[in-house]
Amino acid sequence: MPKFVITTENTADLPQEYYQQHNIEYMYLPCTIDGKVYNKDNALSSKEFYAIMRDGAMPTTSQVNSEDAKAVWVPMLEAGQAILHLSFSSALSGTYNSCRIAAEELREEYPECKLIVIDSVCASLGQGMFVDKAVKMRDEEKSIDEVADFLEQHKTNFCHVFTVDDLHHLHRGGRVSKMAALIGTMINLKPILHVDNEGKLIPVNKVRGRKKSLLELISMMQERTTDYTDEPGEVFVSHGDCLEDAEFVAKNIKEKLGREVSIINPVGATIGAHAGPGTVALFFMGTKR
Repeated sequence: MPKFVITTENTADLPQEYYQQHNIEYMYLPCTIDGKVYNKDNALSSKEFYAIMRDGAMPTTSQVNSEDAKAVWVPMLEAGQAILHLSFSSALSGTYNSCRIAAEELREEYPECKLIVIDSVCASLGQGMFVDKAVKMRDEEKSIDEVADFLEQHKTNFCHVFTVDDLHHLHRGGRVSKMAALIGTMINLKPILHVDNEGKLIPVNKVRGRKKSLLELISMMQERTTDYTDEPGEVFVSHGDCLEDAEFVAKNIKEKLGREVSIINPVGATIGAHAGPGTVALFFMGTKR
């Protein structure tokens, strides 16, 4: 039995086999499409989900509530396990706050157990990278407090840069105006965004053309890693059902920066509902976000 258990949410967008291999339980933020709720028990495959979006569906998502969190944690606490929960950015969802409230209540019920909840200020495979770092430290026999302290101190070194292919999904989520989405689409303008230190999605640049937008992600990675002197860490790429574009980014990272991408995985329905098909996101450790 591991020294402590790591839990997270499906917004970490890690491959299913990763959760199983590393003994990680995750909570699920449900997605609703045309009145039907998709959750952990009846999740759509990424191909099915993005096909539905391309047909014009407009999914909505819901946060994890405190009872959902308790349902995951109580069996672990009753088994005497310490828990480290790594939550989706509080700037993007109320899930972290629900988990924080649940943890406070459970600490009163199980005062002898340890339950730590961290706001990762991360999303998608950035949150997945946050989880992966915790797994690696746990496997190195670090204590739950050592892992939690490291993550709290270094959370803003987990860099996220991404681009989207269709501005209308960002408009629906309030990230760009309707006029900007219309004009940008007409002139093939592709926004470049990042996740800032508070865990918010922030537009930082615009380039014309898909290929240029993908190469810009690599330039941003180079800028943020040039002076990074700590352990380089992993490089992850997630995508909204556009594997060839994700592989293009991975190939160019290897050629230009000499780094290997260790995980390429689809953006799940919870985040994909807001980013849309054609999203490509790049995650790495760097000096700044």
